Amino acid sequence: MSLKVAILGSTRGTALQGILDAIAAGTLDAEIVLVASDKPTAPILERAAKYNAPTLFLDPAGLKREAFDDIVSAALHQAGADLVLLIGYMRIVSAKFVNAWQGRLLNVHPSLLPAFGGLMNQRVHEAVLAAGVTETGCTIHQVTEEVDGGPIVLQKRCPVLPGVTAETLKDRVQALEQAAFVEVLQQWRA
Repeated sequence: MSLKVAILGSTRGTALQGILDAIAAGTLDAEIVLVASDKPTAPILERAAKYNAPTLFLDPAGLKREAFDDIVSAALHQAGADLVLLIGYMRIVSAKFVNAWQGRLLNVHPSLLPAFGGLMNQRVHEAVLAAGVTETGCTIHQVTEEVDGGPIVLQKRCPVLPGVTAETLKDRVQALEQAAFVEVLQQWRA
């Protein structure tokens, strides 16, 4: 039986592409049951729709975090999700949401946590370069109430090459994120 995966995202959702490609190629036994976003024009929705994955915009306007997360959780349950992936999801989820999906909620972070935890998107890569580290990568971790502090499921690494920019480093790390999610999903047991 295929693993039923739902994705929450606010951005381009580049890491989703590897999952979509692996499912299409038959190398990943999973079904995308929902791709939901808090942004009506988030490119992740378009990316998912190209593969006929169900998409949904959920409007957080005027709602407190927990109230919005209740709506999100209901949509995930209705879709039959076994596992929820946060891919470029630019919201901090509530404790109630974390508890409802405990052990079935994964996030990807564009650094080798705990390094550069708490930063988001481009700021992570800028901080990596400013720190002068020689290696970076991505981390897939279980989501807990502590932002970027949950148990690490998988890390993938790459060198920080001379002359690299934050933009080119982001591209390299996003490629790792795609491979990392596929690897984690191939080994996941619902």
